Amino acid sequence: MPTARDVLTPDALAMLQAIQTAGSFAAAARQLNLVPSALTYRVRQIEDALDVLLYDRSSRQARLTEAGAELLREGSRLLLDIDAVANRVKRVATGWEPQLTLAVDGIISRTTMMELCESFFTLNAPTRLKLREETLSGTLEALNVGQADLALGVALEPNTSTGIHSKLLGAVNFVYAVAPHHPLAAITQPLTDTLMQQHRAVAVADSVQRGQGLTVGLLAGQDVFTVSSMQAKLDAQLRGMGGGFVPECMARGFIETGRLVVKKTERSQRLTRVSYAWRGTPGRGQGRALQWWLKQLESPTTRSALLEQHRGV
Repeated sequence: MPTARDVLTPDALAMLQAIQTAGSFAAAARQLNLVPSALTYRVRQIEDALDVLLYDRSSRQARLTEAGAELLREGSRLLLDIDAVANRVKRVATGWEPQLTLAVDGIISRTTMMELCESFFTLNAPTRLKLREETLSGTLEALNVGQADLALGVALEPNTSTGIHSKLLGAVNFVYAVAPHHPLAAITQPLTDTLMQQHRAVAVADSVQRGQGLTVGLLAGQDVFTVSSMQAKLDAQLRGMGGGFVPECMARGFIETGRLVVKKTERSQRLTRVSYAWRGTPGRGQGRALQWWLKQLESPTTRSALLEQHRGV
C-alpha cells in the first residue's frame, strides 16, 4: 500500500486545490485533462494512505470533510513553501548567501544594528540574517570557529594566518563609574586599587565557549557580580550594586543626568581599539550579502554610529 509520502506529492496537492476551485470532481477532471474515474482513483489513493475520508460522498459537490479541509490548508502552505524554496535557490545561484551570521559585541549600538538590518531587508535578498550577541573574546571566537561570517566590536587582534581580515571600527573610552549613592561616589581623590578592591565590581562574562575567557579591570580578591551583557552591567551599576569600567559612549546619558558618577582612578584610563572582522575563503569570492555589509562599514558615519548611538538600558 502506498504511504503518505508516496501520495502527498506536489501534483497531488495541486489536484486537491483544483477540485476545491472547480467545485466538483467532474469539473476538476476537465481542467486537469483527466477522466473522472482517474481523478477519483487518485483521491482514493490519498485517502487510503492517510486512512481518512477527504470528501463527503453524500453530496454531488466536492464537499471536504474536516480532515480534507485541514489537508487542503496545509497542502496550500506546502506548495507556497516549495515555490519559495525554488525562488530562493534561483536567487542564491546569483551570488547571495543562504544565511549571513553576524557576531555583535555588547559595545555595539543595538539601534544602529537594527537600522542596518532594516536597510538590508529592503534589498529583498534571499539571504537570511542571524545576529549573535557576544562579549569580549567570544566575538572573535564566533568568527574563528565558523559560527559567524562577520564580527563587529572585536577587541582582540585577529590572527590573519587563519584567513581572518579586519579593519578598525573605532576607539572606545572606558570610564570608572558608580551610582551617586555608592560609597565610592563621595571619595574626592583618585581611587586607588586598594580602595576599589574593597568594593564589589560588576563584570560582563566573556561569551567564549572554550577556556576561561578574558577578565578586564578586576582586582585580585575583589568581590565580583558577573552579568551576561553590557546593558545588564550598566543596570547593576545604576542600582549601586557595584562599580566598574564602562564604555563612556554607552554611559554618557546616565553621566549627563547624574545617574552615574565618573571617578578618576590611579590606574591609567582605558582606551580600547575595536575592529570588525570577516573570513576570506580561498578560491571563492565574497557573497553579495557580506559585500553589502562591508560596504556599509566603509562609511565613517556608520562606524561612528555603531559605537556612539546608544540608548538607555
